[in-house]
Amino acid sequence: MDTIRLDATIVDYLIIAIYFVFVIGVGVYAKRGVSNSIEFFLSGRSLPAWVTGLAFISANLGAVEIMGMSATGAQYGFPTMHYFWVGAIPAMLFLGVVMMPFYYGSKVRSVPEFMRMRFGNAAHLVNALSFALAQLLIAGVNLFLLGSIVNRLLGWPMWVALIVAAAIVLSYITLGGLTAAIYNEVLQFFVIVAALLPLTLIGLHRVGGWSGLKEKVSGDGMLGAEQLHTWPGQQLSGFESPVLSVIGIVFGLGFVLSFGYWTTNFVEVQRAMASKSITAARMTPIIGAFPKMFIPFIVIVPGMIAAVLVNELTAFKQFESAGDSAGAASTGVTYNDALLLLMRDVLPNGLLGLAIAGLLAAFMAGMAANVSAFNTVFSYDIWQTYVKKDRDDEYYLTVGRIATITACIIAIFTALIAGHFSNLMDYLQTLFGFFNAPLFATFILGMFWKRMTPTAGWTGLVAGTLAAVVLWSSSTFFGLFELPGQGLAFLSAATAFVVDIVVSVIVTMVTQPKPAHELKGLVYSETPKADLVDPDEADLPIFRRPIPMAILGLVLVIGLNIVFA
Repeated sequence: MDTIRLDATIVDYLIIAIYFVFVIGVGVYAKRGVSNSIEFFLSGRSLPAWVTGLAFISANLGAVEIMGMSATGAQYGFPTMHYFWVGAIPAMLFLGVVMMPFYYGSKVRSVPEFMRMRFGNAAHLVNALSFALAQLLIAGVNLFLLGSIVNRLLGWPMWVALIVAAAIVLSYITLGGLTAAIYNEVLQFFVIVAALLPLTLIGLHRVGGWSGLKEKVSGDGMLGAEQLHTWPGQQLSGFESPVLSVIGIVFGLGFVLSFGYWTTNFVEVQRAMASKSITAARMTPIIGAFPKMFIPFIVIVPGMIAAVLVNELTAFKQFESAGDSAGAASTGVTYNDALLLLMRDVLPNGLLGLAIAGLLAAFMAGMAANVSAFNTVFSYDIWQTYVKKDRDDEYYLTVGRIATITACIIAIFTALIAGHFSNLMDYLQTLFGFFNAPLFATFILGMFWKRMTPTAGWTGLVAGTLAAVVLWSSSTFFGLFELPGQGLAFLSAATAFVVDIVVSVIVTMVTQPKPAHELKGLVYSETPKADLVDPDEADLPIFRRPIPMAILGLVLVIGLNIVFA
């Protein structure tokens, strides 16, 4: 970590300081509107669609998006676009059109609470505990990267940097709850774009423009021409067969991992649930889909530029591609450093400060999203449901603030786990395969099959998660098989999904379902269509209606897949 230092000047520090003043100020301002637990955890369900839509996408602009995707772009090139155009947009549009009416219409306070209403306490407890654990681990990823920026900027020891970074996020979440997180995420979205766009443009200029980048990438024997085409993406998937690669990307990433993450992950869904109406809730992920499909050009492309422009990274890549782990270690960098190395080499002072503020914004947005989702699930789904029932609202508001503090402290330790991975996308995709893939299987089956029973809900979840863990462990720790690239994450997720479905179907056949009248608002066939839409939606202009805008988004993303194929 000490090999990279960002030589910031007083101008850069001033820009960063101004940004932090705004961040803390938002928390102080939002505190005035927090008088009960719904306002703390769900912003009183009062926010407009454009605010929640930008917060929805900004909450995801954390370590996964910024450092993880730039690292994967440096390693694999254009196939990394699949994480956006196949692995995000379709699922986001599906969430807005199909699933948000159930979440918002049922008035649940969290995704696990929806599980309790559909499948009962056993499935609810499994989901709540696994989700809480996942958020603590993923918050650690964001905190690790946030701390690494402080470390490289100021030269502080990593443990000090982690504590300081956690304290900053803790301050505004504890003060203003979800409202502070959401309005900071809107601010952070614009700061991130303002930081990464100049980095991309200057980097492209250094390599001779778009054509120069393509020439350098195609001329690098360690990269090859495959990195300039999104399909079939064999390096990314780890499958030698082009057919299996496409199947792995479409099913493993595009369906299981993507739909599992975007449609059931409360970190994202919580932003939509804070909207002021069912139409605004449906529009939230659809609005977010439009900037999401263009984010690769300011995240993945800089990683590719760094891979051919930065000396340390080109050396690391050559050693790693040749299987020389000692040589790779001698460079002192990993793919995770791609963006920082490019910033160091190409940005002048002033722009460097803006870029650092953008990275800090990204990591804080990601960690704040994890923490605000964790404190809601812990307070409502674990503490109120299973530990202390029937207390007054002020009590649960206090529990939420204590949970926020606890999550930030635990994240300091889970950040140390993240530091052991040379490419954080490997780590994150593994976590999503463990937790989100089986959850999506249970959700989608239970939402469209009224016969599915409560017992099947929790047994399918447990079986799917265990199957993914066993498969991953058999490769990682016991070496029973090897799958390079992201192939192991895709395969683990697909296995979790299939096992969950199979176990759920078998268990359903031998157990008792819930009565049909208890499934209204939870199962598609038992819910009147009028309950799934706003009665005034038809009178809205086309750009505020979910289905037409979702169709437009789908057409655009199909076009991007064709152009960059």
